[in-house]
Parts: sequence; C-alpha cells; structure tokens
Amino acid sequence: MAIKGRGGAKARKAANSSVVDTGARWGLVARGVLYLLIGLLALRVAFGGGGEEADSSGAIRELAQQPFGKVLVWAVGIGLIGMALWRLTEALLGSSGPGGDKPGKRVFSAMRCIFYGFMAYSVLSFAASARKSEGSDAKSRDFTARALDLPAGRWLVGIAGLVVIGIGIGVGVRAALRKYHKQLKKAQMSRHVRRAIDVLGVSGGVARGLIYAGAGVFVVIAAAKYDPGKAKGVDGTLRAFAGTPAGPWLLALIAFGLLLFGLFSFALARYRRV
Repeated sequence: MAIKGRGGAKARKAANSSVVDTGARWGLVARGVLYLLIGLLALRVAFGGGGEEADSSGAIRELAQQPFGKVLVWAVGIGLIGMALWRLTEALLGSSGPGGDKPGKRVFSAMRCIFYGFMAYSVLSFAASARKSEGSDAKSRDFTARALDLPAGRWLVGIAGLVVIGIGIGVGVRAALRKYHKQLKKAQMSRHVRRAIDVLGVSGGVARGLIYAGAGVFVVIAAAKYDPGKAKGVDGTLRAFAGTPAGPWLLALIAFGLLLFGLFSFALARYRRV
C-alpha cells in the first residue's frame, strides 16, 4: 500500500507541474472573461439593450468586436484547453485537497474535462473560421430533438433535465456553504481578501446554480410536452427570469451575480491550489 501511495503522490506531483498549473490558471481567467461578458450581456437584456445572446457564443462574438478581438478570442480558447487538460489530470490522477482520489470526484472532473473541451472547440472553431456560432438555445433545442427521437427518448430527456437541476442546486448549495475554501491558499490571503472572495464566490455561485437549475426545468418541460422547442439554453433561461413577476430586476440581479462569478474566477486564478 505504501508503494501505491508513493506512486500516486508522484503522479499527482507530475500532474501539478508548471505546465498544468499555468494552464489551469489561464483557464480560470478565460472562464472569468466569459462570465463577465455573459453578465454584461444579460444586463443589457434586462434593461432593454438587446444585442448579442447572453451566453458563451454571444460573449465570444462580443469579445471579437473589441480591439485585438481575434487575439483575445484565441487566448480564451487556449485558456479553455488548459482548463480541460487540468480537469483531465484530476480525473486520471486525483485532485488536490482532501478526498481528491475519490471516484466521485474523478468522474466529476472527467465531466468537466468534456465540458471545457467542447467549449474550447467551439471558441477555437469560431476564431479559425470567423463564422457565427450557434447559440445555446439552438444547441439545446437540437440536442433535445435528437434525444427525443431515441427509444425511450422522453424518459432520457426528462432524466437529463433532472440531473441538470440537481447540478444547479448542488452548485448553488456548495457555493453558499463555501466549499471552495478547501482549495484556497488561505495562508497567502489577508482577512479582507478572504471576505471579498466569499462575497464573490457565494453570490456568483448561487447565480450560476440558478441558471443551471432553470435550464434543467425547461428540459423537463420539453420532455413532459414532447416538444424540443420548450428547451432553453443560458440565454433563453436568463430571459425567462425577466418574465417572472419580479420582472427585469430579477434578471439584473442574476446578471450581477454572473459578473461576480467572473471576478471570483479571476481570484481563483491567483489563490486556488491546483
């Protein structure tokens, strides 16, 4: 057992090389940029500004319109590759912090690797071709339509929606309970920095969880009504919040939470253990 433990420690040490460390931190910055832009786009929607869709594809198109936009888009795409590779090392070798070798955490890291790999592919495809990428709502409807055509597709879509709802609730609850504390380099943080990170992490994480949960609800509705048009991505889910009795102010509040999550990602790039 001691040999196995030493081997596992060496493997994790190799995974935490400067290359993986740099890739992970670059990836966190790239994620922060995307969430800041999505939050800004959602604020425009809340106050009638229209413009791009409030999702990752809209964020990338908005970024491309800025000075040196193409360079920035490539930088974000490469950062997301770094994020995917970091999660891959966690899936294969275990993550830092207590319980990093648990099978559940490895599976979750593998899912994150796939997610960020897909995002990196979408961003870099846009950077290479400059073609307008499909928005999250269209992707969600297309995926739901294909899934509904499968045997027992209605049940599969319904279960998938419930899983997404569960993920959203989990994201929000973990943020509220400040579970991210386990991965922070607290010794390098002042009391004021810790307080600021808690404001960003809790507010941003809860807002992010609400969006996931809301998107999952629409997937369940699509399954129940056997109508892929009912499924919504990030943009459609955000706009749905504006249609509640709270009106655009609820959307504005969630959009502000996404801005805070973007800043939280920047803070993690500085203070997270990799």
